[in-house]
Amino acid sequence: MGLEKGHLLWRLRGKRVSSPMPPRIFPPLIAILFAGCPGLFAAENSGSTDTTWKLTVRDKDLEIYSRARAGSPHKEFKAVATIDAPTRALGAVIDDFENYPKFMPFTIECQLIKQDGDTMIGYQRLSPKICADRDYTLRVSKKAWPVPDGLVYTSRWSPANELGPPEQKGIVRVKICEGSWRLEPEGPTKTLATYSIYTDSGGAIPSFVGNHINVSGIRRLFVALRKQVKDPKYAAASTASSMPARP
Repeated sequence: MGLEKGHLLWRLRGKRVSSPMPPRIFPPLIAILFAGCPGLFAAENSGSTDTTWKLTVRDKDLEIYSRARAGSPHKEFKAVATIDAPTRALGAVIDDFENYPKFMPFTIECQLIKQDGDTMIGYQRLSPKICADRDYTLRVSKKAWPVPDGLVYTSRWSPANELGPPEQKGIVRVKICEGSWRLEPEGPTKTLATYSIYTDSGGAIPSFVGNHINVSGIRRLFVALRKQVKDPKYAAASTASSMPARP
């Protein structure tokens, strides 16, 4: 996805933490109930144009698109925004899984199940307050590579509930959750962030209600990122050595 000069336009360019977690690989998946999973990571296909995406929201600093998915009442959502921070710093926020309960909305538990290089299995539990807690286990993979103004960063995830804790009474297990991030430099101090999500929030929430809530959730997610990236520790942590090279 990208920006044309002057305004955002859609384009497809390519509490507790129950165990210590390397802050490098898990994307913010708060989206679950409140932000919907990608058309199978279409955000990574640079240069293509998909007319099936329809503009749902245009805020001053955020655009949200949606589209139907064949055979599903749940919509796919994709958000595009420019954020005043280098890609390295914003990537450091996204990777700060250990501290999600401190700044990501509704997140109360994160647990590393397995890690193998830039791929991991992780468990997360959310407490939305307006309904029962939700949880899920995901397989997450990440890449980053240098470009003239910084790094391009991609992260994507899919369900792996069979590898995580069993379902618990009183907690709704989310069984559909696919998503991605793509961060691209818009100069040395700005990032074009593309976020994609497709999910079934589980439980008895009607799909039309879930789809409406997703838009609100995406907004909250970007507000949290913009606020958190101002912490100086992310600028200090976002060195070239902290990001993996492209395989």
